[in-house]
Amino acid sequence: MIRVSVKSTEVRNQSGVAKGSGKQYSLDFQTVWMHTVDRNGQPNPYPEKVEIILPKNDQGAALFYPMGEYVLAPQSIYVGRNGDLQISPRLTPLKAEPKAQG
Repeated sequence: MIRVSVKSTEVRNQSGVAKGSGKQYSLDFQTVWMHTVDRNGQPNPYPEKVEIILPKNDQGAALFYPMGEYVLAPQSIYVGRNGDLQISPRLTPLKAEPKAQG
């Protein structure tokens, strides 16, 4: 399970015309912090800054993630059309620990 921290709701847009197809594109990015591990499975000492591409709603607006703690959703990882493993990060909110009653 990869934990992800969202510290800002700021969205960065990148748009232009694709060189290959000549079609216009518009991508929205959000910066998140992923708590990763090294090749031996040991947690890295600090989270790593990552920009993820955001999905859009029916009107084309970016669906950003609110600030909070998340995990990488299982549907983020899939096999591409060439049979290779691919990732398109989607986040699932991390359930908060129940507060102790006192």
